[in-house]
Amino acid sequence: MYLERGLSLPAESSTDREATARARLLDSSSACRVLVVDDDNLVRARLCSLLDASRYDVHVAASGEEALRALKTTPFHIVLTDWQMPDMDGLALCRHARLCHDDGYVYILMLTVRDSKQDMLAGLAAGADDYVVKGASVDEILALLEVGRRITHVDRSQRASNRENQRLLLTDPLTGAYNLRYFVQQLPRELGRSLRYGRPMAILSCAIEGFKPVNDGFGRETGDDLLRAFASRTESCIRKSSDWLARVGDNDFIVVLPETTASAASRVAQKLRQVFTSKPVITRAGPINFTASIGVTAAEVKDELDGGLCIDDILRAADRGLFAGKGGGQQATGTARTGAKNGIN
Repeated sequence: MYLERGLSLPAESSTDREATARARLLDSSSACRVLVVDDDNLVRARLCSLLDASRYDVHVAASGEEALRALKTTPFHIVLTDWQMPDMDGLALCRHARLCHDDGYVYILMLTVRDSKQDMLAGLAAGADDYVVKGASVDEILALLEVGRRITHVDRSQRASNRENQRLLLTDPLTGAYNLRYFVQQLPRELGRSLRYGRPMAILSCAIEGFKPVNDGFGRETGDDLLRAFASRTESCIRKSSDWLARVGDNDFIVVLPETTASAASRVAQKLRQVFTSKPVITRAGPINFTASIGVTAAEVKDELDGGLCIDDILRAADRGLFAGKGGGQQATGTARTGAKNGIN
């Protein structure tokens, strides 16, 4: 069957049917998202039918502009595009796609009636990965798409691995809270933002009371159960959009509360203490009740003050607050103030 504009997709031979059958056997989890770009309705329909049968997740665009809009909102693995289209041709689409798309690699396959070496080099120079002449067999088209599937799968697997490695680098593996490295990196940024925009910030310094006797007496695994419970219960009490928790010692944690005053931070601390004591933690050694000492420190920016505030000021105030609250899961509150003019960059 020959469609307009020279695209030849003949009736499937036995070889073609075998290729399609092999594609159908692919696990659905391996299906990738393909954007078919062509201004010819019949060509789009024929390609969609072929790719649907081969277990691709197929989307269509009737122009280069429509394709670019789709690429900005949807993460595609492969773009199968015609060369000759009005307004924006396939070459221009390739160039724009390479400039604007950075969410994983997109494999671009150019489909065209042009078959000279010069045309092929022009397509590759514009950003296409490969080039198929209209009139090619189903086998050839599917083979080139399979190359794109493999390349994009490897790229996304590598990106996911890199993201996981980055997460592990900044996360405490036991509790899932951020680690000391993240805390040291991020606290200056939070304080700088607070000073720059004249917004308050508070931190809660927390220590699990009686942790060492539990850890020594019942074993490290029981202590680990307490640490995980502390982190889990704390995360349930803070804002997921802005607040964050870091483990900075064996049983020491800090909760960072951006845009939070001393009084609001005290209410969060009180809520935490109630959650900690509400029910025992089920551990390997049996149910164990625990509480925590919490020091509340707020950095409230005041325009009329000229003094500067640094990270050490906040941490010293936090240590004093935590020390004052030691014993019996007490809470102590302090405030550090600075002029908004002396921000930290």
